[in-house]
Amino acid sequence: MTPDLHPSSGSAFAAAVNWLETTLLGSFATVVAVIIIASFGLLLFLGRVPTRRAIELVFGCFILFGASSIASGIMRALYGAAVEPEDVAALPPPPPIEAPVQARSAQPYDPYAAAAVPRRH
Repeated sequence: MTPDLHPSSGSAFAAAVNWLETTLLGSFATVVAVIIIASFGLLLFLGRVPTRRAIELVFGCFILFGASSIASGIMRALYGAAVEPEDVAALPPPPPIEAPVQARSAQPYDPYAAAAVPRRH
């Protein structure tokens, strides 16, 4: 079977994004992250890196590799059910949040009105 040499622009773009996602979140990225965290651990042990910087690195790796879980959790919170990435385009937008209506007083509130008037004793 020969590959399609002239795919439509939509499928080529989708294939490129899929390849990029697989590369950035696949086993190669995991190996790179493990090496970086190990070298940061060694530098932290030797006292050459501040502890805060090492914690930021580990937290960033959790966010990078957990991005799909975080996104599906947000979608589950918005829509109340498990949502696949392919189904996101078909979902209706979440309902708008309505602000509570406040009763209006006859005179507008001015917090600086009394501060400008000198006190008389």
